[in-house]
Amino acid sequence: MYDLNDIVEMKKPHPCGTNRWQIIRVGADIKIQCTGCGHIVMMPRREFDHKLKKILEKAEK
Repeated sequence: MYDLNDIVEMKKPHPCGTNRWQIIRVGADIKIQCTGCGHIVMMPRREFDHKLKKILEKAEK
């Protein structure tokens, strides 16, 4: 499962060319930030679960 500050890969790449996102908020909604351009996207957890491809890096505890 994913946690705060994990780096994830989504099914579709961001228009800036990067497909690495950092999770910056976890709750009923998930907020992710593009590691390339800094763009922030917020989506419901159910939509995030559907669009998530894989977890690239786990955050250090």
